[in-house]
Amino acid sequence: MKLASTSLTDGAVIDGRYAFCVIDPQTHVTLSSNLNPQLSWSDAPAATRSFAVVVHDPDVPSVGDNVNQEGKTVAVDLPRVDFYHWLLWNIPATTTELAEGAHSNGVTARGKAGPQAGNGLSHGINDYTGWFAGDADMGGDYYGFDGPCPPWNDERVHHYVFTVYALDVESLDLPARSNGAAVLAALDGHVLDKASITVKYSLNPAVAL
Repeated sequence: MKLASTSLTDGAVIDGRYAFCVIDPQTHVTLSSNLNPQLSWSDAPAATRSFAVVVHDPDVPSVGDNVNQEGKTVAVDLPRVDFYHWLLWNIPATTTELAEGAHSNGVTARGKAGPQAGNGLSHGINDYTGWFAGDADMGGDYYGFDGPCPPWNDERVHHYVFTVYALDVESLDLPARSNGAAVLAALDGHVLDKASITVKYSLNPAVAL
């Protein structure tokens, strides 16, 4: 199975228009275009009955004490955890492309609606749901795609893994508000093949990309 993109280049830096935030010289960061990138796939197994897309960042700090704090940095060797940016499933076997901007075009305060993603597709909540919990202006359920916004004081470059899974079932029966762990559990045992593109990003001007 092969995954391609006109928006992303494997191993390269992701363009800021696909990010949740970009660098601002005065305030460290500012909101960006937050477009979902174009993805297309081919050579799926003949038995494929549907596809799913998972996008995650494995480089998120496991401890948030120093995150985005003036005069402090997030150490490069701090243990890291996964942060899920996009969970999309029930993509028909006849579909082999997701268009740029079709599932996200701008930052939506308090999150995009869900779990319906149009045309019979479903999407789960990404981890901005937890990040913004309790924030009066931004708190809510963040369904669908929201792009990178790593800590602006993180010494580590963050990687974003876009993976398309070919599944042996037509649909996954998942409840509303399903998160990354729930989706991965539902995929278990149904994956015929998969393909990934990995890109990198940082909001720390001191980090070399």
